[in-house]
Amino acid sequence: MAATTAQPMGSLPSGLGICTTAPDIFYLPELMRLVWILVAATRVIQPNPLGWVMFVSIFCFVGTTLWFFTFLCGGNKRSIWPVLDVGFHFVAAVFYLSASVVLAFITVALGQLYKQLCLFQVMSYVTTLFYFLHTIFSAI
Repeated sequence: MAATTAQPMGSLPSGLGICTTAPDIFYLPELMRLVWILVAATRVIQPNPLGWVMFVSIFCFVGTTLWFFTFLCGGNKRSIWPVLDVGFHFVAAVFYLSASVVLAFITVALGQLYKQLCLFQVMSYVTTLFYFLHTIFSAI
């Protein structure tokens, strides 16, 4: 019986290489849209479903920023990092999808601010798309 060996995962880029590879080029658009969603959609209503939207925005902003600087400084050379990369971006994508649904509900519920909230909702779904694309390209 022949022994099988596990295929090593591809190496992750570090330094300025993260600005040129397919999954990692999504860092900058993710970070830019995180700030837009956090700052823009801050109208408070009771009960406050925007708390989840803000939590997701802050969590993903801090996580993506730490992740970005870890890759930029080259601290991602162990074999576990590709799995962690896929895992983090998948969790962020699911969180953002749930926050986008909450934001869509609020957009419909607050009819007087519909046009303004539509922009925030679109930005939220675009950010969700970037996280899903990052997850898919990291898993390949």
